[in-house]
Amino acid sequence: QVRLVESGGGLVQAGDSLRLSCAASGLIFSMYGLGWFRQAPGKDREFVASITRSGTTTYYADSVKGRFTISRDDAESTVYLQMNSLKPEDTAVYFCALRYGRAEYDYWGQGTQVTVSS
Repeated sequence: QVRLVESGGGLVQAGDSLRLSCAASGLIFSMYGLGWFRQAPGKDREFVASITRSGTTTYYADSVKGRFTISRDDAESTVYLQMNSLKPEDTAVYFCALRYGRAEYDYWGQGTQVTVSS
């Protein structure tokens, strides 16, 4: 079955960096577009970043543009989210997701907690 496992979350101070990883198994990774989402306490889940199947195009939420970078390694079936200049408002559970088409995401990871202290 399809499995997505996120890692790399933790507790950091404002201005620090973290790199999240999401390793996938049970599917042909290169056939999927990839995304990162986050959900803060008491808030709805929100889009953070995405990357196309080819890896040539990326999209970012305005709140993270210029600070976060999404990338993919199809050989390792892994998607990354490099997060720099972290802010307390980046505190959330971060989820990776995969989609075969252009609409809904088909598969979701279990989430990894990122906490940024001021």
